[in-house]
Parts: sequence; structure tokens; C-alpha cells
Amino acid sequence: MSEQISQRVIYRKILGSRRGSNYLWATIVTFGGAGFLLSGISSYLKVNLLPFADPTQLIFLPQGLVMGLYGTAALLLALYLWLVILWDLGGGHNEFNHETGKITIFRWGFPGKNREVEFNCQTEDVQSIRVDIQEGLNPRRALYLKLKDRREIPLTRVGQPMPLSDLEDQGAELAKFLTVPLEGL
Repeated sequence: MSEQISQRVIYRKILGSRRGSNYLWATIVTFGGAGFLLSGISSYLKVNLLPFADPTQLIFLPQGLVMGLYGTAALLLALYLWLVILWDLGGGHNEFNHETGKITIFRWGFPGKNREVEFNCQTEDVQSIRVDIQEGLNPRRALYLKLKDRREIPLTRVGQPMPLSDLEDQGAELAKFLTVPLEGL
């Protein structure tokens, strides 16, 4: 996460879908899907298209057909994963500016008329910074901007929970910067 902090402005870049684990899974699904599809095609044509196996020994109905369908489904999933990475879904930035008195929360969404998701408000509209910590099987650690009209705007990235110490530090720093209380600790 990239940060720029000064006396008057805090700017934090939020990591979206362009993270290492997404690249890894997209690559694995791409190669796996291509292997299954080539196995299905090889069993139909009786020509070996794979250098590391001999799928020509498979009977096309039902094994080759099913492998081809699995390969097609996997390649469609891989296409979706690569597009999500390309579009950097969920990526963006948070900017807190004392000079202008504005807060800007920006995220990238799916292509279309709502591709750019931007939320703006004034610093005096902020009631507090809320820390949400939920441990267990599906842990969640997030910061929320709690507004006076009871709306809560998420400030942290989605996915792998951030370390507790980083969450506390960012929450305390932001609450001090905006001169509002820190809730949830």
C-alpha cells in the first residue's frame, strides 16, 4: 500500500485485484484449462496435442467430451480472472485533505457507466473512525469512516485481512488527523 502523509493531506493507495495470489490462480487455471481442452480435442482427433501425456488413448464419449467441457469452463473462468486483474477491480485510493476540507474515496469497478466509483464528503461530516475486528474461520479486519448520517464507508481493501497492528496504527493516525474518536478497540 502506497502512502503519502503530510500535515495537511493523507493519501493512501488501495490494492485491488492486482495482487500476487490472483496472478497465480489465473495462471494455474489457464494452464489447467488449456490442458483439459487439448486432451478433449486430442481424444476426438486421435492426434496427440500434449507433449507430456497421451490423451489419444481416451474414449471421446464420455471422457474426451467431459474433459473438453471442463477445459472450456476453466478457460472461461481464466478469462474472467485475467479481465478482473486487467481492470484492477477494487483498486483505488483514499484521500483526506485538510486544505480543502474534503475526503475522497475512489475505487475502480467493472467497465461501464459506473466504472469509477467515487465518494466525496466534507471532513466535518465525519463522526468517527470505526475499527471492525472479527476473528474466527472467516476473519475480517477493516476500517470504516462513520458519518454523522449513520453511513459507514469502508476504507480498507477487500480480501486478506491486514495485520492487527497496521489496522490499529492506521485507524489511530486517521482519527487523530480528522480529530474524531476511534471506535471498536
